[in-house]
Amino acid sequence: MKAIFKKEFLSYMHSVVGFLFMAVMIFFFALYATAYHMVSGYPYIAYTLSAIIFLFLLAIPILSMRILAEERKQRTDQLILTAPISVGKIVLGKYLAMVSIFMIPVLIMCVFPMYLQNFGTVPMGEAYTAILAFALYGLTCIAVGLFVSSITESQVIAAVLSFGILFVTYMISGIQDLISSTGNLLTQFLGVFDFQIRFSAMINGIFDITSVVYFVSVICLLLFLTTQSIQKRRYSVSVRNLSMGAYSSITIVIVVALTIIVNMIVGKLPAKYTNIDVTSNQLYTITEQTEEMLEKLTEDVTIYVISAEDRADTTVNQTLKCYEDISSHITVTYIDPLVNPQFVNQYATSNISQNSIIVESERRFKVISYNDLYESEIDYTTYQQNVTGYDAEGQLTSAIAYCTSEDMPKVYMIAGHNEYTLDSGFLTAIEKENVEYETINLMDYETVPKDAAAVIIHAPETDFSSDDADKVIAYLNQGGKVFITAEYAGTELPNFERILAEFGMALQEGYAVDNNEGNYYQTPIYLLPNVEYATETSGLTGSYTYLLTPYAQGISVPEEEVEGITYTKLLTGSEQSIVKTNVAISTTFEKEEGDIDGPVCIGVKAEKALDEGSAVLYVFSSAQMFMDNADNAVSGNNKQLFSNIMGTVANHEVSVAIPVKRYEAEYLTASTGDIAFFGLIMVVMIPLSFIAVGMVIWLNRRKK
Repeated sequence: MKAIFKKEFLSYMHSVVGFLFMAVMIFFFALYATAYHMVSGYPYIAYTLSAIIFLFLLAIPILSMRILAEERKQRTDQLILTAPISVGKIVLGKYLAMVSIFMIPVLIMCVFPMYLQNFGTVPMGEAYTAILAFALYGLTCIAVGLFVSSITESQVIAAVLSFGILFVTYMISGIQDLISSTGNLLTQFLGVFDFQIRFSAMINGIFDITSVVYFVSVICLLLFLTTQSIQKRRYSVSVRNLSMGAYSSITIVIVVALTIIVNMIVGKLPAKYTNIDVTSNQLYTITEQTEEMLEKLTEDVTIYVISAEDRADTTVNQTLKCYEDISSHITVTYIDPLVNPQFVNQYATSNISQNSIIVESERRFKVISYNDLYESEIDYTTYQQNVTGYDAEGQLTSAIAYCTSEDMPKVYMIAGHNEYTLDSGFLTAIEKENVEYETINLMDYETVPKDAAAVIIHAPETDFSSDDADKVIAYLNQGGKVFITAEYAGTELPNFERILAEFGMALQEGYAVDNNEGNYYQTPIYLLPNVEYATETSGLTGSYTYLLTPYAQGISVPEEEVEGITYTKLLTGSEQSIVKTNVAISTTFEKEEGDIDGPVCIGVKAEKALDEGSAVLYVFSSAQMFMDNADNAVSGNNKQLFSNIMGTVANHEVSVAIPVKRYEAEYLTASTGDIAFFGLIMVVMIPLSFIAVGMVIWLNRRKK
């Protein structure tokens, strides 16, 4: 086999074909890479690899057309067939020779992600998984070309047949749609030959073992069929040939059956065993919160996807498979609106779009719009809407909790004192926890509504009336829950502060400052507080997990125990933190006379024991930490804290508000000079060098 490999490999290296193949592969890869990555700044290598797979249709038939057909035409195959070596080793040697030529440009591609890191962050796991998928696709196409070359003695016929077969595998999805838009037995059969769908399954951040097994098994099958094609020519027409033919046919049937069985077994394995999430932000990995909620699920829930399964969103499909794998109570059903257009009418009067999801239990149902599964932002430089976040898990987990909850808690947000309003991201967090909310003015009520699961008071700038403060205090003393934020306004709010005083706490006038470099962002008043261990801070206490609390005050918490009240500090400054009291005249962040020593308390939970139950008061001295801008700066951690508290308010054992997962990495930034240099080297010089070397070798051989 080694001799066969060496002979074929050298024949490619001593001709123009091998060098031309490598030059074309590198040229088109570099051309698209320049456009996608260097100029446009996309960090995903999959964009370029997806764009150049058309090369397999053209280049691989030319690479493989002569590998066996020419041997047969020149009758030199008789020497090989009578050689003291098995046909399998002959086939493998020739195949590995073509693989070696193909892998040279692929190895150059492997260097490219590391080069791109000079211009920004590149998701390396996704990059190399995509390159692996590209390589497997190419190796399978080479196996097709090798097999076709074994059944004819014409190089032209071998090239045309290989192109035809590869073109069909490339266009299978379109052919299936032409045959039947709803799918049938024939389209399912054709799907077996769909190389591109297996390639696509691996280029979006999933290491798909089923696709790897598919490509490897198809390669092995084609090499076996090539061996059988050559094997028959070892025997003359005789009774023995007939028996050999029967034996070969039976063997072929057995091997084909084994290939199908292996792929069927692997395909039936749960997605958690076959799909490995290689995205940098774990886009396809189900969080521990969802797993815990699903494991405790006791009611059956059906998730209807309004789409045919083969046309549904592949990313969402991957997430849904994970839900089915975790809980036997989850059933995913695909409803093709073309086949069953009346199905959605029983759930809503308005139209439900393609790929929307309906989650239903015996209690109730919830419709999730397809648009809600992704978060988008407008790029005002191009005025295009770009997808920035993936929220399928957040929406699905919330919907399942909603459909299986016995009741819906309600939160009232107090208005009338120039309070802040919660940004859209935090309102969405409340909705995800399946908590209803309503804004009210306490002047319109004699008491806080009796159905209130909690009350939110978000940084009032003017004082409460005495009656309003009494209503909140009375609500607390009856076992209520109140969530308060504050912001330093430089004015006295005595009635508002009576609410805190009921629990022995007070706000420290001034700005909290932390002079420890590890506890602030950019400036010492943009605090990154220490996160203390508590139920409300679950998932936020790990290393390099920050919360941002701009313009915070200090909270005075009794050092000695107060009878009946338990204090749990949630957010604190470092030992070097202080409260600057002379805000108007202070010119330094260092401690001055009159400043309050730290560590500063920024967030606290106070729980008062009552005759029946308990009252809970949450106080956070930075209102801006509950705004989208601050939350985005710390990747949603502020919102996670808020969600955990809302989950506690709703008596959820586990918070069901899953943060939106960032969908795209940051764009790369390459200078004009870097782009020009890369284009000159990769698009021009290296491909021309390969062609020049090939031409020189070819001309020298002709002279000899």
